[in-house]
Amino acid sequence: MNNRYLAIIAALIATSIFGINHTITKSLMPYYISAQALLFCRVFGAFILFWLIGFFDKSEKIESKDILRFIFCAIFGMSLNMISAIKGLELSTPINSSIISTISPIIVFIISVILIREKIIKSKVLGVILGFIGAFTLVLFNTKSSGDAQNIRLGNLLLLTNSICYAIYLVSVKKLATKYNTITIMKWLFLISIIINAPFTVEDFLKTNWQNYDFRAILHLIFVVIGATFLVYLLNVYALKSLKASTVGIFIYLQPMIAIIYATFTGSDTLGLLDIISMILVFTGIYIVSLKNN
Repeated sequence: MNNRYLAIIAALIATSIFGINHTITKSLMPYYISAQALLFCRVFGAFILFWLIGFFDKSEKIESKDILRFIFCAIFGMSLNMISAIKGLELSTPINSSIISTISPIIVFIISVILIREKIIKSKVLGVILGFIGAFTLVLFNTKSSGDAQNIRLGNLLLLTNSICYAIYLVSVKKLATKYNTITIMKWLFLISIIINAPFTVEDFLKTNWQNYDFRAILHLIFVVIGATFLVYLLNVYALKSLKASTVGIFIYLQPMIAIIYATFTGSDTLGLLDIISMILVFTGIYIVSLKNN
């Protein structure tokens, strides 16, 4: 099996894990753990795992000219991205989270236009507009409320911020992915992320009442740290070695389908008419943006 097929499988597994993660992460907050404490668990757990593996991997020296890019990627990929996603999910719903996350490929296109001067085509501009209309429909007009989703509009706005930050990370980390070993990239990114996040998260982590945890909550936390953080970041960077950032981003389309099936099956969320309309608009926009130039 060639590297491209392995990269596709890696990206598919990563997006499947994250599709389930919307519901599992939601189940932990706020009763078991706060958003800030969960962020610390994710970055610290991934840091430990990547450095443990790193001891058995070949050592690579980071060139001084790449240090700023590592810091930039850690800020957008392991700090702003994570906290806006976790806090947004705490305030919103798993289905909203999965739908809004799919706008990342559109944002990747916008960043490509700005940074690498990708040619602007009218049809793609239409796709960008439709995608953002779909996302902002959820942000502005969603009136659903429940005991575990107390401010859906603010939550959706934070989830949109997460998508923007993730798209910036995805484009920025591509250059590192083609230059360094996957483990090297991840262990240094998560080390930097601990330094960045610790001042805002350690206090909440220390206040967490671990005695409240039952066996199910422990399993969910392990899944979020090992599955949705360690494995997802590992698999995505591995996929970027053989695939374009925009191609990896396309796999995010599957997230809403997986998230909706899992969330409705477990009874943690329901699919409404506004969700369906927004999803159609976002998917149509993504499809138009992803079309090859004629």
